[in-house]
Order: sequence, then C-alpha cells, then structure tokens
Amino acid sequence: MFGSDRQQMRRTFFEAWRKAREGLPLEPVEAQIAELIREHPEYHDFFSDPEIVLEREFTPEDGQTNPFLHLGMHLGIREQVATNRPAGIADIHRRLSQRLGDHVEAEHRMMECLGRAMWEAQRAGQPPDEQAYLECLKRLV
Repeated sequence: MFGSDRQQMRRTFFEAWRKAREGLPLEPVEAQIAELIREHPEYHDFFSDPEIVLEREFTPEDGQTNPFLHLGMHLGIREQVATNRPAGIADIHRRLSQRLGDHVEAEHRMMECLGRAMWEAQRAGQPPDEQAYLECLKRLV
C-alpha cells in the first residue's frame, strides 16, 4: 500500500489525521486511517505533531507500542475481512466482534495471530502460512 518508504507511510498517517480534523476531503485509504485513529484516542496527540515522531524508532525497550505498526495491522486485518482472505476470516471477525461487543477489540485479539504468522514467515523466509493463521484465528472464537 505504501511501498517501502517509512517516512512516506508515516506522513500518510499524519496527513490523513490532519485532513480529518480539518474536515477536508479524504482519499479512501486516508478515511480508513482517520477512522482508526478516531477509534484509538490514545494516539490523537501523537498524530497531531509529526515532527516529534516522524523519525522516532520504536523498540521493545521503549515499552511503547509502535502506533504505525498497530494501526497498520488494523488496516491489514480490515482488508482481509473485506476480501474474506483467508477464506473464513470475515465470519471469524463478525463472530468475535459480536462476542466481545467491539470490533476494535476483536481486531486487537486477531493481531496476536497476525503478528505470529508474520514473525514465523519472516523467520522462515517464506510467505505466511494462511492455514496456520486461520487456525489461530478460529481458536479466538
């Protein structure tokens, strides 16, 4: 979606939030990003001042979640749900959202499986194992 330019990807998030706050027209992906930021009030101040965090590194030692990674995983899950790929993920998302009463919390739970699938794929130098990912997701419901 954003290519490999980290700064450009980050600027897209900041720009989407700025435009949303100012009531300006948004491109479809900007609307998705703005909605995600709205759903995460803990990030509102963060995305209001790009110069402070544009170059910031997020390491485990910081003890803070990387907002770009976190929201990017939401975007990824929402894209998977919209396309129902892997097959069955849309139903899992719906059922988990109903059980928890909140689609954002459902996605937070699903991120554990997505993160594991991505880490294992990277470690193995292989594409993600969709079947293992789907099995992990099924255990959530």
